[in-house]
Amino acid sequence: MKLVVGLGNPGPEYESTRHNVGWWVVNHLADVWRFPPWRAVTDARATDAAVEGRRVRLLEPQTFMNLSGEALAPYLHRPFWAAANDLLVVVDDLALPVGSFRFRAKGSDGGHNGLRSVEEALGTTEYARLRIGVGTDTPVAGEVRRDFVLGEFTAEQEATVRALFPALQAGVTTWIVDGILAAMNRHPGRLADPAVPPGQPPAPSPAPEIPPPAPLPPGHATES
Repeated sequence: MKLVVGLGNPGPEYESTRHNVGWWVVNHLADVWRFPPWRAVTDARATDAAVEGRRVRLLEPQTFMNLSGEALAPYLHRPFWAAANDLLVVVDDLALPVGSFRFRAKGSDGGHNGLRSVEEALGTTEYARLRIGVGTDTPVAGEVRRDFVLGEFTAEQEATVRALFPALQAGVTTWIVDGILAAMNRHPGRLADPAVPPGQPPAPSPAPEIPPPAPLPPGHATES
């Protein structure tokens, strides 16, 4: 089973905050994939269905962000389930500007409390994550990071984030079918790039056009 976990904080006061972008994406996936209604599970809510013939569970931890990893406890000892292959965490990222995203196979928590909790629960940093940009051109100082991520986007920024959803859906589908390396290679975060259908290699880059040679003057011989 593939597990796609969106990180966020429960409660209506957090729904529109930058820190809840992971929930935005997972909710979008549930809608467009027509998953059944969400149900309560241990420390989370979940919904299950098939995507491209694979069983997929979408999960939203219902603890606060710094305890997100607790919702993963039921999966740690499942036969044939491994975080490195079967877990994708969708998370906001201050290091990326609004309008960008990155798939990554592993890495540090980068100061993100939700990722720190996931790492502590799993005992490893080797799990895939989809990082959604919420940052700005100006670095956010450490002492105001919490207020910033718990703040809301401008209307223009929110529209920019939501415009990424079709590209994110395509990337998550690639991860489900072909794994994180394929998702990283085929969906590098540029919205304008066409998605490669799951199960197929990316199309080769087109050869550059070479203009035809200029016509030769009359009577000029060519080398055979």
